[in-house]
Amino acid sequence: MGFTTLTGGGPGIMEAANRGAFENGGQSIGCNIQLPFEQKPNPYVHKSVTFEHFFVRKVLLTKYSYAFIILPGGFGTMDELFEILTLVQTKMVHNFPVVLYGKEYYHELFEYFEHMADKGAINREDLSLVLVTNDVEEAMQHIGTYIQTNYKVMPRKRYWWLMEKR
Repeated sequence: MGFTTLTGGGPGIMEAANRGAFENGGQSIGCNIQLPFEQKPNPYVHKSVTFEHFFVRKVLLTKYSYAFIILPGGFGTMDELFEILTLVQTKMVHNFPVVLYGKEYYHELFEYFEHMADKGAINREDLSLVLVTNDVEEAMQHIGTYIQTNYKVMPRKRYWWLMEKR
């Protein structure tokens, strides 16, 4: 779709996403966090920004994103997921697509979302704020529909060049 891939900039799945963009002519940016272990910028980012505080990183990730694709992760991933869901639910961020990629991994979490709706902690409609899928095409169609409805996206000139060569 011509978007920049913006991740936490670290290893593992973040590195894989940055590498996919980097090696296929897309822009790749990492929003890294200073940690005493684990987190170092991966080699597949065109630009890396390092933050001292998670909340600043989350603001930047949210401000410059059109959608979130959440892959299996730990507490940091859950923190980012719940932050964006809260912002969308409260209309601080409007109609922002959130995709949980990994049905098996997120099955119990989504069941808990349903439990929250059953108990009245969230509205049943809030369950539609998240698409849970294992299908790349379904995820991209979900995001693409939102983008086409709400924005006019112009491909970068170099993407036209790449498409003409194929």
